[in-house]
Amino acid sequence: MNRVWGYLSAIIVAMLFGVWFTLDKILLDYLHPLALAAMVYTLAGVFLFIIRLSPFHLCILGIIHRESKVEINISRRNYFTLFLTALFGAFIAPALYLNGLNQITAVNAALLTNVEILFIILLGIFFLKEKVQLKDIAGFAFLLLGAIFLSTNNLQNLSFDQNLVGSLLVVASCFFWSMDTTLTKFLSNKRDIFFLTGLKCGIGGLILLIVSYSLGLSFELPWDMVPLLLFIALVCMSFSIVLIYLAIREIGSTRTGSIFSTSSLFGALIAFTFLGEPLEITQLLFGVLMFVGILILYKDGDQKSENGLKLN
Repeated sequence: MNRVWGYLSAIIVAMLFGVWFTLDKILLDYLHPLALAAMVYTLAGVFLFIIRLSPFHLCILGIIHRESKVEINISRRNYFTLFLTALFGAFIAPALYLNGLNQITAVNAALLTNVEILFIILLGIFFLKEKVQLKDIAGFAFLLLGAIFLSTNNLQNLSFDQNLVGSLLVVASCFFWSMDTTLTKFLSNKRDIFFLTGLKCGIGGLILLIVSYSLGLSFELPWDMVPLLLFIALVCMSFSIVLIYLAIREIGSTRTGSIFSTSSLFGALIAFTFLGEPLEITQLLFGVLMFVGILILYKDGDQKSENGLKLN
């Protein structure tokens, strides 16, 4: 039953991130990417700490953890790992992603996030000593081919211009988010999940705030856009950060990553439906190609991941 909740959590995370990826495009018309990221992560951190201090905290933890075995103590090594996840996943990755999103369409950005799965696999191979099978090579090729075609507009845009730079920034953000996902595996068995996620968002948000203020960026936002900002921060970001921990604990980081990749599909469809962005048949085809690569890589891949990853 716990694995069912793990799968459900991963699917909800994919939907929330798909919505977040797309709605951010609207707010980027008013805010600099760094200022937007700072506001989202700071608000998410504050909200998670409010839950942590609320009288409902223990009741929520009882529902989240259910019969799972969790650890109460948080070691110094855990705090160092948490700092790295905050640095990679709550500072560098969103800063790169939002700057890239500001230069390309939300559809292309959403589809490009599939490349995160490739990075998770590579991290498992080179750092966790996971074995590579012949079928894995085909999966790598499909993911790379899809990423190349999406980032270069079907090979029509090979010059180092704004569109290509934006795509490369999104791909780079996927690398740091893959580092975040891999490291989160070593924290996912901790009981005080709201403290950890709140601290993670708080660290990332604080760094982003300092950088934004040092650059003299504006935080002014029209009042009619405030509800959208709060929805992104308090719903999309806060809930997804907590659910990622739950999903990784129950079904492993690689399977969570594979399911999370469907966020690109949700994001592309939402951008097409609500933002009116074009969704060409070639984009869909290469998006499908990347999904096929994911299926090839992750057939029985979660078992390999669990053998290579051990909680500290």
